[in-house]
Amino acid sequence: MKQDHEHKQNKKYGMVINLDKCTGCGACMAACMAENNVPFRKDETDKLLSTAWLRIYKLNNGKPYPETDICYLPRPCQQCEGHAGHSPCVSVCPATATDYDMETGIVSQIYTRCFGCRYCMAACPYHVRLFNWWDPVWPDGMEKYLSPNVSVRMRGVVEKCSFCFHRYQLAKDKAYAEGRRELAEEEYQTACTQACPADAITFGDLNNPKHKVYELKNDPRAFRLLERLGTNPKVYYISSREWVRRAGDNYLEHEKTGAVASGHH
Repeated sequence: MKQDHEHKQNKKYGMVINLDKCTGCGACMAACMAENNVPFRKDETDKLLSTAWLRIYKLNNGKPYPETDICYLPRPCQQCEGHAGHSPCVSVCPATATDYDMETGIVSQIYTRCFGCRYCMAACPYHVRLFNWWDPVWPDGMEKYLSPNVSVRMRGVVEKCSFCFHRYQLAKDKAYAEGRRELAEEEYQTACTQACPADAITFGDLNNPKHKVYELKNDPRAFRLLERLGTNPKVYYISSREWVRRAGDNYLEHEKTGAVASGHH
């Protein structure tokens, strides 16, 4: 993906996840794995060895019963923009195997260029990147059900969530064939968004006032993970609970949440 500074900086695809709605059911994780040919192991109890582009974390407020409160936090790749596309992972990749697409705002991963140095994993503050220690092994017959639109990753490369970029390409091809250049909001949606039964995930163009995410990202309850690092991620979270917002960054006791998130891009 080549940077084009003359491009109208039109699209900035992002996600808003309402943590007050998320029930932690895991449908988004299952949909992500099926859509993107994410391999799985016979024994997935050791999460350090499992591969998942989207993970759900269970948070709690640390208080004893009856004041105990919990929250489920889905964590895909945060698709950091950094400053003008200089995402932490993009800046350190010596092979240009990962790049920031100025047309869509999506951080790509090109597996055939990756040689597994894992600098990107070290640079990512969200730990969303995963190294393939083994070639994928599918149960007998399952290879026939893999998605033909997503390449299966080999041993020795790093992989991550792509915001289902192949869906964007397919939607754009269809629009071009119909003589259009713009996509409607519903024409490009990620698998996790469509699978969520609680309607907790909203996906769209953060720069487009006609898309739901444009309004949701400016919700006073919205925040992003590790805001003060300046990674400028495109995944926003909404929660009405103060302790959840505080858990999103390393707030000191005297600091108020929202002070860091005031500069939404």
